[in-house]
Amino acid sequence: MTKTLILFRGLPGSGKTTLAELLSPVVMSTDAYFEDWVDGQMVYNFDPSKLREAHAWCQKHTGLHMELGKPIVAVANTFTQEWEMQAYFDLAEKWGYRVSTVVVENRHGGENIHGVPADKLEIMKERFEIKL
Repeated sequence: MTKTLILFRGLPGSGKTTLAELLSPVVMSTDAYFEDWVDGQMVYNFDPSKLREAHAWCQKHTGLHMELGKPIVAVANTFTQEWEMQAYFDLAEKWGYRVSTVVVENRHGGENIHGVPADKLEIMKERFEIKL
């Protein structure tokens, strides 16, 4: 059986995580690092000073799922530039996974639930790289 790593790419609000959850039983994201349960409610506490730590956490846990041999592992991050996916390509090579990338467009008018300001979204749009 072929093991597959799927990297879901797109701007905040595009539906990356929603789509990933439809297609894979294992979904990782850097956003998950900032999520906490408080009084039975999911609370998102983004701290930009911990972004590097959050990416390392996501990569580590993705690797742990791959080490366990999960048949499909998905990662839903913005991945606006090619280099941002390299650590995942390296993990896939190490653990024998085929990699697919999916660019998720916000054609449904999805809401940016993480409160990324409009000016930051515009910067992300401008730097988004696609390799066909």
